[in-house]
Amino acid sequence: MNIVYVHGLDSDANSAKGLLLKGYCEKHYPNIKVHRPDLNLPPPQVLSYLTDLVTRLSADAKTVLVGSSLGGYFSTLVSNQTGCPILLLNPSTKPHITLQRFEEDKSAETLRMDDHKDETLYTTPGGWEIKKADLQWFAAHQLTSLAYPNKVVAFIKKDDELLDANISAAFYQHQGARVIIQQGGDHRFSDFAQHLPEVIEEVIEMVQQF
Repeated sequence: MNIVYVHGLDSDANSAKGLLLKGYCEKHYPNIKVHRPDLNLPPPQVLSYLTDLVTRLSADAKTVLVGSSLGGYFSTLVSNQTGCPILLLNPSTKPHITLQRFEEDKSAETLRMDDHKDETLYTTPGGWEIKKADLQWFAAHQLTSLAYPNKVVAFIKKDDELLDANISAAFYQHQGARVIIQQGGDHRFSDFAQHLPEVIEEVIEMVQQF
């Protein structure tokens, strides 16, 4: 069995949650292989890479995506295309809106002087230079439905300080996915280590169903 950990915006292949997931599986579930790709790429490349990876891995063993934040958004797109089961952690559902904060950080004068698609709005620690064209791509690829809601589980922290937990929960609940709302917490899911047993149980249950 494979788990592909899909990290969030300001992260990379060595994200804390990805490493925790890998270490936990190596200790308790050695039959589960955790893949941790670096996805600091423009969104079309991320979607293409993940879709190809899931297709390749699924040919040999059952595969589940575990996506955090923006990784949850990409995981949902991939699931809609491939039918791959996904488990999400504080998933982003409207990156075309939430990532506009980087555009707002630019001064009005700069925006007037440099108003084109190739302008870099923000560079992630992993090296992805977010362009205006990326925001347009997200706007053209909005999450409107779930093709396989029975293959989706979302863990959402009520006190997420970055994303509106109510918006994320409402979208996945309305689509018929299993949503687990946890009181308190934060966007980074800082207590992820404590929830690893529950997360893996959910993953294994999904795999057994399909």
